[in-house]
Amino acid sequence: MTNKSDAILALDVGAKRIGVAIASLVARLPRPLITLENNETFMPALQDIIEVEGVAAIIVGFPRGLQGQHTAQTNEIEEFTKRLRERFAMPIRFQDESVTSKEAEKELEARGGQYEKGDIDALAATYILEDFLSDKQNLVELEV
Repeated sequence: MTNKSDAILALDVGAKRIGVAIASLVARLPRPLITLENNETFMPALQDIIEVEGVAAIIVGFPRGLQGQHTAQTNEIEEFTKRLRERFAMPIRFQDESVTSKEAEKELEARGGQYEKGDIDALAATYILEDFLSDKQNLVELEV
């Protein structure tokens, strides 16, 4: 990727780790990028990724309860996203993340071999981004 804004990131936010996936706005093929610790080092690390990868927008996985209701985790994600919006001047949107972590874990198990919990988070972020990109209206609304 280049330093022009031609990428979109997705974040799978957990209490300990944040999975990050990326896709070019041209190719629209999401891939896992990295898993970062959810602590004071996250925002500076995300800033570096945004600058290096030329990120135009961020998609945040949005959890809900089984009946679609808000949960404690939903409220935490809303607060987290508020901090993102205060720091980064770009479109930041939510995308439903129902069962993405479970799907990611199943895929990694099916591949065989060893994997770490961070691998699940980054792959879950890829699913979030894939779901977002599959709805063309989302891209129209981003105006990127």
